[in-house]
Amino acid sequence: MTIIGAAALLTTLPRTARYAWAQSGPQAVTFVQSTSEQLVAVVNSAGSPEEKRRRLQQVVDAGVDVDDIARFCLGHFGRIATPDQQKQYMTLFHDLLVTEIAGHLGEYQGVRVTIGLARASADTEIVITTVERPNNPTTQVDWVVSTTTGRPQIVDMLAGGTSMRLTQSADFTAYLARHQYNIHELLEGMQRRIAQSG
Repeated sequence: MTIIGAAALLTTLPRTARYAWAQSGPQAVTFVQSTSEQLVAVVNSAGSPEEKRRRLQQVVDAGVDVDDIARFCLGHFGRIATPDQQKQYMTLFHDLLVTEIAGHLGEYQGVRVTIGLARASADTEIVITTVERPNNPTTQVDWVVSTTTGRPQIVDMLAGGTSMRLTQSADFTAYLARHQYNIHELLEGMQRRIAQSG
């Protein structure tokens, strides 16, 4: 079972999300520029793993709509979870997201992010960036930004045209299918993943 990894910079996956393009305003570009600079600063800093994780947590809390992503990834299975399980799932999703990203920070030492074009799509805006890191091919990463909460927040990222939250949703669905759609088993799996990565 995997989670949305390393701010969607980790891999290129097979499914493609399609978006209709329209002109975008500058708010999303400014937001992505600032957020990417903060992430790069954390990655390239000389701080301890604990310090980097603390700073990473702050960036994620400020810039990512984790609750929205978590609800999307669980999908209709959220309806079979008890209120306590729903609450535990949200907490675990937050922890697992940061844990997964923090666990791969070392792989991105020397990373550079260049901001490209931005386009509006339905109720989101998509900002195209290129990600360069030493001894690796350049990757295009598209940041999907929503402003429905009154401030810009990341709700998805596309690596190689692939929606990371769609991929994560499929992973959760497959995991649940292997465990008779038992939400408790999913929560246990998430806890194990956090413990293994911690």
